[in-house]
Amino acid sequence: MTDLEIPFEKDRKGHYRFFEILPGFLSYTLLVLPAVLTFINVTLAVFFILLYLLIFFVRSLAYSSRAIAGYRTMKHHMKLDWNALGAELETGVAGKTKLERPRWHLHNLKQLASRQYQFKPSQLIHAVIVATVNESREVLEPTIQAVLSADYNPKKLILVLAYEGRAGQEAEDRVLELLELYKDKFGHAMAVKHPADLLGEIIGKGGNITYAAHKLQRYLSSVKIDPATVLVTTLDSDNRPDKRYFSCLSYLYCVVPDPLKASYQPLAMYTNNIWDAPTLMRVIATGNNLFYIVGTQRRHLSRNFSAHAQPMQALIDMDFWSTRTVVEDGHQFWRSYFHFDGDYRVYPFSIPIYQDAVLADGYLKTIKAQFVQLRRWTYGASDIAYIADKGFWHANKAPKADVLAKLLRIIESHVSWAVGSLLVWGAAFVPPLLHPQNLAANELPLIVSRVQRVGLAALLISLYICLVTLPSRPARHKRHRSVFMLTQWIFLPVTSIAFGSLAAFNSQTRLMFKKYLSQFDVTEKAVRTDSGGTITTKADPSRRLKRGRLGSGRWLRRRNG
Repeated sequence: MTDLEIPFEKDRKGHYRFFEILPGFLSYTLLVLPAVLTFINVTLAVFFILLYLLIFFVRSLAYSSRAIAGYRTMKHHMKLDWNALGAELETGVAGKTKLERPRWHLHNLKQLASRQYQFKPSQLIHAVIVATVNESREVLEPTIQAVLSADYNPKKLILVLAYEGRAGQEAEDRVLELLELYKDKFGHAMAVKHPADLLGEIIGKGGNITYAAHKLQRYLSSVKIDPATVLVTTLDSDNRPDKRYFSCLSYLYCVVPDPLKASYQPLAMYTNNIWDAPTLMRVIATGNNLFYIVGTQRRHLSRNFSAHAQPMQALIDMDFWSTRTVVEDGHQFWRSYFHFDGDYRVYPFSIPIYQDAVLADGYLKTIKAQFVQLRRWTYGASDIAYIADKGFWHANKAPKADVLAKLLRIIESHVSWAVGSLLVWGAAFVPPLLHPQNLAANELPLIVSRVQRVGLAALLISLYICLVTLPSRPARHKRHRSVFMLTQWIFLPVTSIAFGSLAAFNSQTRLMFKKYLSQFDVTEKAVRTDSGGTITTKADPSRRLKRGRLGSGRWLRRRNG
């Protein structure tokens, strides 16, 4: 097994630095390419822009068709009785009761005897690690209640509240109070305090949940529970699983070919507070919902993101999550991929885990929080150097062709994240601006506008999916709020550029110049009450302290005062 850890900052040299610089170099090159080509040859520039827009247009049509398929799959899976289907896995035969049994379920029943691993739903235990820093009780308690509200035996659930010691006594008291209130309802519950300034860690979620998982491992060992029968789900403080989540996950774990070499990705839906969020944040949140619905239809491209589940045995074998990156969720895919020498996959399933759209106390704070969140997501570009390094400069058995294909795909996705919207919305105006007398240059915006009008149909399909997946409008909002949910989409070019493109360029530029993100920027969370008030807490109280830096292989201890 290859060493899975990310190199310390001081050790990132040579080929590693090349691949850290590469995505930013490609993004900036593509950004200026229309202007450069226009100076060289206007016809060449027009051809390049039209080709890029044609590719984007075809992708948009495919995206819309997958959105429809993903929505239909989600609706179907939300209607199924997963506990009843799981009960039939216990016996291996379909019962005589009236039950909707999809064809794939009958196929799974036939294949059970040939499975290498023959787990049954009744053998499984679910451990839920909830990571929290300084979130209010109004954010954290509904998450615990959502776990308890699942159509699953709560005595087969283990709750782990993973909280940060650096958040102070008030945050600790809040967690311990909730633990005392709810612990008897679970099979087992514990609160684990993550100490500040552990050697080799950055300030981030990875260190917190890894520390908690070690405590969980010791508990499972003490009560002699096989870690292969324990599925660990990691949640943020605002992540609320749908009631079918645990029963569906149990079913999936029992029917996939090699369940230990896999992780399980539910559907992220940013709808908890979608009616309260400002317009720009709603556009981003509902756009994200659509993206993950489409992702369930592209299983070969599925990656870990936010809340996901993995067997405890696999986590133990790979020493849990990385404690050196702010994107521990997406990075976990690559960590697992190289641990299993390429024999690893993510299984998406269409049961939601509901999350908050970005909402802070005040509009400007909300805009800042949204940008910081997207900057953290786009910082996944840091995995490009990791993939190249582990795949081609370290001994491993992962198929090199597969590593290369995955490397090229992640490069393309991050470059498109940075420049895609800018080229789509603005590239057509570059040739006529630089060569106003050229006929081809002046015809280009007209051609592009016609293509975009055709693409409007695809946008309307996506808009429909976004609207029908919204929760019911709360009574505290008037009916005109529903109209805003429709008209908000005129801001799509603004959000895609101001937040998507700029956040991606920010992350890639940081990597180019070694301005690494060495601390997880916790997203501030505000809660709107039925009376119209706002409850908020400081997102990350540790930011008042001097930041440590992870560069020499050890932490410089922060000092209070």
